[in-house]
Amino acid sequence: MLGERLRKPFLIIALILIFLVVLVEGLSFLWVSSGSVGLDAETPGYGITYLAFLDFFVFYLTLLISLALIIPERIQGRIQGCVTLLVSFFGCLGTIVAIFVCLAVLILMVALLFAPIFGTIAYFAIYGHFPRGVAAGTLSLIMFLKLAFCVCLILAHQRFLQNKGLVLIILTSLLANIIISFLHNFVPLPLVSITDAIGAIVVAILAVIWAIVLLVGAIIAVIKAIH
Repeated sequence: MLGERLRKPFLIIALILIFLVVLVEGLSFLWVSSGSVGLDAETPGYGITYLAFLDFFVFYLTLLISLALIIPERIQGRIQGCVTLLVSFFGCLGTIVAIFVCLAVLILMVALLFAPIFGTIAYFAIYGHFPRGVAAGTLSLIMFLKLAFCVCLILAHQRFLQNKGLVLIILTSLLANIIISFLHNFVPLPLVSITDAIGAIVVAILAVIWAIVLLVGAIIAVIKAIH
């Protein structure tokens, strides 16, 4: 598919890197809050964790392209459509549920903040101490892994740049990282929990959009395979 000049070691490294990105994002609330890496800090909100919804699709698309190298095109086309249909459907469903969960928390935080006197006091006591430094370090690590993934992907084969869908979703992933980082530093520390939740919802919406795109493509592929 990608020609004879494919550099497989770089492709393998790229897959490992993007898998690590999803792992760090999805488990950030565990390895940060547990102090297992020497950090005594709280969970860095919803924003970082919700990045995993979007970056999982980046990993999945990259994996599909890689599997096309070892699976015959006829078989790969049929399997890919069915698997993508399931992955995109349940990914979309799970992300929508996560949006409503985060939205409920956001509404609660805003309601407490604007409900003086005791509501405001409760907000600052519960949500006013966001671990911005730990979150910034986590986001920096994630961005580094993403950029290293991009470099390895290009080194594996320049034709990856011709896959518009893959390029666009990677750019969306990098933009999502920037959005979360910006919202963490845009407001005073006591309000970061609110902007973090807003960022998480924005990122999740981007993930839903990509899930729908993949779902539509999968449905078309399945219909073609049936015919």
